[in-house]
Amino acid sequence: MREQVGTRIGHRTRSRWARRVIGAGAVAAVGLLGIPGTATAAPVNPSDAQISAAEQAKADAATRIGEITAQLAEAQTAADAASAASHIALQDYEEKQEAYDAARATADTAAAAAVQAAADLDQGRADVATFARESYIEGSTASGTVALLSAEGPAQLIERAALLDAAGAHRTDVLAQLTVLEEQATAADEAARAAVAQADTLKSEAETLLAAAQAQEVASRGQADALAAQQVSVQAELEQAQQTLYGLEGARAAAEAHARQQAAAAAAAAAAQRATAAAPPPGGSSSGSSASRPPSGGSSSGSSASRPSSGSAPSGGSSSGGSSSGSAPSGGGTTAGAPSGSAVQTAIAAARSQLGLPYSWGGGGSSGPSYGIAPDTAIWGFDCSGLTQYAYAKAGIAIGGTSREQWNRFSGNTVAKSDLQAGDLVFWGTGSSYTSIYHVALYIGGGQVVQAPQSGDVVRISSMWYGGDYFGAVRPTG
Repeated sequence: MREQVGTRIGHRTRSRWARRVIGAGAVAAVGLLGIPGTATAAPVNPSDAQISAAEQAKADAATRIGEITAQLAEAQTAADAASAASHIALQDYEEKQEAYDAARATADTAAAAAVQAAADLDQGRADVATFARESYIEGSTASGTVALLSAEGPAQLIERAALLDAAGAHRTDVLAQLTVLEEQATAADEAARAAVAQADTLKSEAETLLAAAQAQEVASRGQADALAAQQVSVQAELEQAQQTLYGLEGARAAAEAHARQQAAAAAAAAAAQRATAAAPPPGGSSSGSSASRPPSGGSSSGSSASRPSSGSAPSGGSSSGGSSSGSAPSGGGTTAGAPSGSAVQTAIAAARSQLGLPYSWGGGGSSGPSYGIAPDTAIWGFDCSGLTQYAYAKAGIAIGGTSREQWNRFSGNTVAKSDLQAGDLVFWGTGSSYTSIYHVALYIGGGQVVQAPQSGDVVRISSMWYGGDYFGAVRPTG
């Protein structure tokens, strides 16, 4: 889902409208100025009042742009904060959902134990009933005195005395066992009820957290959409103001250039007329040496080589500047520091294999991309922690399913900015607690990360960034 608040998402959009407007203005200016000498009619020179009004409009536009820039910065900060909050809320939900799943498993186990305890209790009660019935039939439940007095002789007397002693002991054991079974059944039933109640509570809490996270995500996307629409509106307004200003300035520049051309043409015509009037008539006085007059082609002292020929300047500008095809930085980083065939290389390769896949809120995991959580139930892809979890799962390392869990699992292997190596996990958060972490990316070396950035974006390679909400980095270990 997540660079510092007001930066990770914002820095990609804040200057786009300005660059586009500047480019559009430059094109408009060039188009309005045109090519000298191609117009078929003299351009109209705007009045001083029109120029003054345009200058005032320019000043007003500058003021308006300043106000809008501040508004956009505030809106971008709010949108970024909402996006970070939604990702934090999503992790709250995912953790609560995991707790619910565990509680549900405990409840199922407790319910099975309760069923078994109830069955054991039923069997114990049946055993007691059987013992009582057999004792009654055999007469062992009669009083000891009657049983002994009814004996037919010494041998039977001894036999009955031994039987009564045994029956008494057995009766005590059966009753004691039944008591234990009843206690066990009661305890198992209470444990099952408590486990189910806890699971139900966690489920309710998870549903509440999910609803809150979804509301925050929808709100953050709404803010981002509104911001984009405002940027378009501002851009159109600025372009219109600039085009109007450039049009007036261009018209005046064209008119002034036309006037200069006309003045230069008139001056050239007047000079030619004066030169013609000053020239001696043909067949004039013979007293003058013909050698003293310059040839009709002009002064012989001037070499034709001394006059620049039209088009003699190189069209591409001075050659002293060197070729423009010199080597430029190729861009992109390397994965230096990650040994070939290592788990790091495997993880990076796995993340790279998903480039271009859509961002899906709550989507993806160790087994690969998946559909996300509403509002992304129709988007097959990854969120930030889903991508990193998948990358390291392919390398055989379990790192957890949320960004805060991934931090916690390897918080004993934190890495300083200056020591970052390919394969490190880098995190961003809104505060100092790990619970404020809202974004994770995989560092691939060369000042670059591979990440699933945000809604509407795709898995991509980006330049590493820091700033106020950079939380830190850890180095996963198998």
